[in-house]
This record gives sequence, C-alpha cells and structure tokens, in this order.
Amino acid sequence: MDICFFAALIIYFLASVIQFVASAMKKDGLHKIARVVFLAGFVLHTAYTVWRGIVAGRLPLANQFEFASGFAWAIVVLGFIMYSRLKQEWVMTAAMPMTFLILSYAAFQPMQIKDIMPALRSTWFALHIGSAAFSYASFAISAGLGVGYLVQLKKGKSADDPRMKQMDYLGYRVICLGFLLLTVVIFSGAIWAEQAWSSWWSWDPKETWALITWIFYAIYLHQRLRLKWQGKRMAWLAIIAFILVIFTFAGVNLLLPGLHSYATT
Repeated sequence: MDICFFAALIIYFLASVIQFVASAMKKDGLHKIARVVFLAGFVLHTAYTVWRGIVAGRLPLANQFEFASGFAWAIVVLGFIMYSRLKQEWVMTAAMPMTFLILSYAAFQPMQIKDIMPALRSTWFALHIGSAAFSYASFAISAGLGVGYLVQLKKGKSADDPRMKQMDYLGYRVICLGFLLLTVVIFSGAIWAEQAWSSWWSWDPKETWALITWIFYAIYLHQRLRLKWQGKRMAWLAIIAFILVIFTFAGVNLLLPGLHSYATT
C-alpha cells in the first residue's frame, strides 16, 4: 500500500516537471504527456485511498496524514474538472505542483492506520472533513493561479490580455467555491461540536483560525464585488489568503494544541 502512495508522489513530481518544461518550451505534445502522467498518478493515488479506507474500515480522512492526502487528491479532481471545461494549460500548471507539494507534506506525517477517537464517530464526519478537503483544494488552485498571473505580468503580459482576464476571473470563481465550502465546514463543525462537546463554539485554535481564514476570503470577495478590484491586487490577496489556509491546516496542529490536536496523530 505504501508503495502505491510513494509511486503516486513520484509520478506527480514528474508530471509537474514535464508541465513546466512544456510551458517553457511551448510544446503542446509535452503538455499532453504531462496530463497523462498526472492522470496515472491520480489513478495510483485513488487506488491507495480506496485501499486505505477498506483496511481502516472508515473514510480515510481522520488524521493529518490522511487529510493531507485527501487535500492533494481533491486538487487533482478540481484541476481536471477545470481543465476539461476551459482547455487552458495554466490550470494544470497551477494544479500539478500544488498536488505534489501537499502530498509531499503528507509523506512526512505518521502513516499508521489507527482507530479514530469517539468524537470523530459521527454522521457529520464525511460532510465536515470532505468539504474542508475540497475547500482547501479550491484555495490552493486559486493561489497557484495567482502565482501564474504574477509571473505572466513579470514576463510582460498585459492585464488587458483576454487570457490574463480569464485567469483572474477563474481565480475569483474558484475562491467563491472554496468560500462556500469553508462556510459548510464551519457550520457543520459547529453542529458536530455541539453533539460531541456540548458547545457550538469553544474558540479552539483550529476553529479560530478557520474563522480568520473565512473572514479574509470574505474581504477578498467584498473587494472584488463592491470595489471592482481585479488583476494584480487580487492575485496577491489569493496568495496571502492561502498562507492562512496552510497555517490553519498545518501550523495550528503543530503550534497551537487544542480540541483538534488529534488531527496530528
């Protein structure tokens, strides 16, 4: 089972390298090869996830390793969905390295399969954790698009270029999806917390930073919708906001122990 996981990790890395080379050389053939390699990694990753779930007898999202793996898997799913709709290579250029980086983080976490604590044995588990994985994946892709946008500006592309506008708009739409899912995460978590700990909200570090992240993305959407901000400023906001996501995802578990500390085991 571990061989399947590490093979997927290596293949994701190869796909990312091929994609960057293809972008630098502007070779459509290499882009196709990168997508095929990326898909092969996804097949192995999916097989590993299903295998682990069968062995564990539960949804494999119960600890930091499993959630990071699910987070990376969700990036691939969203990446392929977006590419199938838009047929734009910069979608894959954003998704591939993000997938590799998140799965690399997972590789450094304890991989043992353990029984979940009683608080996690709930019907809210799948909705809460699954929504979080796809919410974070949306934010990861938006940050990747933000980096791509800034790189293209640095290369001399105009913000008025149709492809630049499309990249900017797609980053906004993906953040809308992530924001909606993060709202589901917070509300389902509050209901779950009331059932598990008899408290809707306890200002646990994970809860607090999830709320801070939600507020920052709400500010992003406010600036976009009310003040009509676009382009470079929004790309920077998407990148900064994703730093908050990463801290909520990994930093809180390492630095701020609380009710969610079981997620590190």
